[in-house]
Amino acid sequence: MNSKLTVNRSFHVQTRRNGSKSLAEGKAPTKPQGRVPRITRLLALAHRCRDLVRDGVIINQSELAHYGQISTTRMSQIMWLDNLAPEIQEQILDLPRTIRGHERSGATNDPGPRTIQGRDAILEREVRPIAKTLDWDDQRKMWADLLHRSQASSPTKQI
Repeated sequence: MNSKLTVNRSFHVQTRRNGSKSLAEGKAPTKPQGRVPRITRLLALAHRCRDLVRDGVIINQSELAHYGQISTTRMSQIMWLDNLAPEIQEQILDLPRTIRGHERSGATNDPGPRTIQGRDAILEREVRPIAKTLDWDDQRKMWADLLHRSQASSPTKQI
């Protein structure tokens, strides 16, 4: 009756939003390396702000700027991104993550196929003139030109 009982289980420590830790079954999910490009985050913010105004939670862009503690001009620049052609918005939301040199020294050396080394591939200030253009056909031409310029002169390298 004194035989040993061994139980083998895989688990990981999970940190919750409030900072408390708990044990969870299985292996820890892998975190994607790098960061989401700023233009992608700003486009998502523009969608969120549009929804807040549409649903009546916030009255207008001026109130949004007040709550976001930014100028109304900056809020307008962000909201212009919502006027981009749907295909352009889709491409912006699908931009690869960016890894800087100090971020590569993580536990895993394989950053994945959807990352680039260096700075963001497309900057928000480069997209502003496109977003201010109301004609989607003109936007598509300007976007294709921007993509061509950024790929030709980009100091980043695909990983």
